[in-house]
Amino acid sequence: MTYAQKLSVIDLKVEHLKNPMAIETANPRFSWKIISPIKNTLQSSYEIRVGKNKASINLGKDLVWEATVSGDQSVLIKYNGAALHSKRRYFWQVRVKDNHGNTSAWSDAHFFQMGIGAMDWSAKWIKVAETDTSARSPIFRKEFSINKKLKSAMVYVTAKGLYEARINGQRISDTYFAPGWTSYKNHLQYQVYDVTTVLKNGINVFGVSLGNGWYKGRIGFGNQHNFYGDTRGLLLQLLVEYTDGTTETINSDESWKYAYGPIMASDIYDGEIYDARMEIAGWDNIGFKEDNKWNNVRIMEKGPEKLVAMAGPPVKKHEQFKALKIFKTPAGETVVDFGQNLVGWVMLKAKGAAGTKITLSHAEVLTKEGNFYTTNLRSAKAQDIYILKENTAQIFEPHFTFQGFRYVKIEGYPGELTPENVTAVALYSAMETTGKFVTSNALLNQLQHNIQWGQKGNFLDVPTDCPQRDERLGWTGDAQAFANTAAYNMDVSGFFTKWLKDVKADQLPNGAIPHVIPNVLGANDGASAGWADVATIIPWDMYVAYGDRQFLENQYESMRKWVDYISSTAKNNLWNSGFHFGDWLFYRPNDDNDGRAAVTDKYLIAQTFYAHSTQLLINAANVLGKQEDVAKYSTLLTNIKSAFVREYMTPTGRLVSGTQTAYVLALQFDMLPEQLRAACADRLVANIRDYGNHLTTGFLGTPYLCHVLTRFGHNDVAYDLLMQESYPSWLYPVKMGATTIWERWDGIKPDGSFQTPDMNSYNHYAYGAIGDWMYRTIAGINSVADNPGYKAVVIAPKPNGKITSASAELETVYGTVKSAWKLENGLLKLEVSIPANSKAKVILPDLTREIGSGTYYFESKI
Repeated sequence: MTYAQKLSVIDLKVEHLKNPMAIETANPRFSWKIISPIKNTLQSSYEIRVGKNKASINLGKDLVWEATVSGDQSVLIKYNGAALHSKRRYFWQVRVKDNHGNTSAWSDAHFFQMGIGAMDWSAKWIKVAETDTSARSPIFRKEFSINKKLKSAMVYVTAKGLYEARINGQRISDTYFAPGWTSYKNHLQYQVYDVTTVLKNGINVFGVSLGNGWYKGRIGFGNQHNFYGDTRGLLLQLLVEYTDGTTETINSDESWKYAYGPIMASDIYDGEIYDARMEIAGWDNIGFKEDNKWNNVRIMEKGPEKLVAMAGPPVKKHEQFKALKIFKTPAGETVVDFGQNLVGWVMLKAKGAAGTKITLSHAEVLTKEGNFYTTNLRSAKAQDIYILKENTAQIFEPHFTFQGFRYVKIEGYPGELTPENVTAVALYSAMETTGKFVTSNALLNQLQHNIQWGQKGNFLDVPTDCPQRDERLGWTGDAQAFANTAAYNMDVSGFFTKWLKDVKADQLPNGAIPHVIPNVLGANDGASAGWADVATIIPWDMYVAYGDRQFLENQYESMRKWVDYISSTAKNNLWNSGFHFGDWLFYRPNDDNDGRAAVTDKYLIAQTFYAHSTQLLINAANVLGKQEDVAKYSTLLTNIKSAFVREYMTPTGRLVSGTQTAYVLALQFDMLPEQLRAACADRLVANIRDYGNHLTTGFLGTPYLCHVLTRFGHNDVAYDLLMQESYPSWLYPVKMGATTIWERWDGIKPDGSFQTPDMNSYNHYAYGAIGDWMYRTIAGINSVADNPGYKAVVIAPKPNGKITSASAELETVYGTVKSAWKLENGLLKLEVSIPANSKAKVILPDLTREIGSGTYYFESKI
């Protein structure tokens, strides 16, 4: 075996991204994974080099940085070379030595590109000449020439609204809903596209369409429009570099022309109307002669917002679904079932007479009679309308809207609708899948499927609560509850890096955190416990999952401001004032004659989250070396817990609310004196047994419920809850045919009727937070806070006879961690794989073992 086969370096990333196009930090950070067939492999040193071009870096020439460093750090290594220049592309590669004396070959050269500096923008914002009140989407056009041999061409573009950019008749990227949704009044993202291979020698044409999007369209409640502004705008800059060393810039400016295209209306909630008869043939390509009839654009003021490079993954197309069946409902409507509740749109093929109007309506469920049901969408029309042009085959898909649906009702279709004419396309942020989880139980496997698809559907640029009704907002409580599960299923490092910037930007001056981020509900001081605590919870969770201190560094002041806000409103260390959502959507039977509704005192809940956020702030301060803050907030935490005991607990450990959520939160956050905790856990178990092994928790209690039971020796009860098939339970929706996670435990009641239509989403990921426990406890894959990012792994599966096998894989920043077990003849048989440059502790009922990288097999009596 040659040295290159023994040891290799793969999956190079800069700032968590592969070949990123717009890095803003002056010292970007490099990561790689190591492959080795030899067990117990650790990196002993690395060599890294960064250069100006791909050809010379392989020769070790024309470098801006090279270093040889001893140690095992292979994740997030900070650049320490010559100053990096705006808009320039750099190439880099690495090779490593291991503790066995092997040296890898140099990795393939990867690249990163620096973003455009604020002073480097020469483009001007352009808009339509008239007041921007038309529902139609404007289209902008500009011809330009390339008259020399091209070396590179980069487009920098953003918009107020949404844009779709084209060159010579073709989309310049596979990104959708750009520039993404941010706190627009604070910062607006730009994207960078390499169009070197798209441009031709001679005349070229830019064509750009604009939509309302979140910026100008309907968003939030109360028919709210124009929240960020009332005028759509475009900013575009093309930087061309020729082989002779000269450069040229083509900008959006007064020379551009505009008209209105075939998108007659487009709204995120209501859908899109597209009239193919209004298409302007060739408008975005060379040879178009009619633009002399188009209007001249106007220049719009820049605005106060800062232009920033795109930080998270773009929204892209992913899975496609053919029609599972096409049928007539009892009401006589034509409906397509795609078999999966998803987020995206339908591609429709049609041919018919000009003016034929085809309407696509979207729904998640059918009534128990089998009819199309949209009442739960509230005021959202969720309709796409396509008006055909002359009798020719056409393919339609929307541009600036998305819908949440499994079923589509189609009206006005000319001729017979066949499965070949309709395809559902899933759209979501392009996050790599990192987690796999499979058990011997088909219902649990479907639950995992539902959790994953709830995440896909609601991680469309921001973590939305739901994707279908007139809401689709970044509710903070949902996001913090699900963040750990999200990080198992997918690589959400970039996704939450981007969103946390908005948490920080939209935080109020007094430190309060709005209910939704980006905040489109207006200024409010109603910082709700368990929602606003997103400011501390997600930064810490992401630090542990990815080992990235920058989550804490970037958010630390926001974390501290949030805790200080609570302290400013607390009295005698009690947070017992203000508005709180409480344990949202907890168990509430319709006929509550016995007082069995699981109502938990909202201020008790608030006090536990006050303590939790303070503890996370202390954790972050420890990591960042802020010892004064550690001391200050440790004293505060002691006072918070003492106040909790005085206010909400009897001397024997009973809580003023005897609910599952009250005991779960008190135990999870260590609010109770240690000698009373076991008895309180017993009370929790008694409550669960009293409800016939059913949970009664809502959004705040559910994520911690099984964790607490397992921690205090009641793993059997946790399994009983997980495997419960009747309402309320995780598997009840699965048994009812769910393909995503529901907002309510009984979104569809046992008799087939629906819960209240005012708030009844069938794609709402919060209760999918059980996935965190499934990975950690069933499969046993755990990160370690004091050695985060899976540099050290704990493999500690806790099986139960209710399932006979489980297998999980997690692609960490070091590589693949695997834990797979089965029960045979009273033995637990476990297979474990640990990636190179990582280590693990395996904990089983009758053994504990420290292991290095490699694949291992264990047996243990149970």
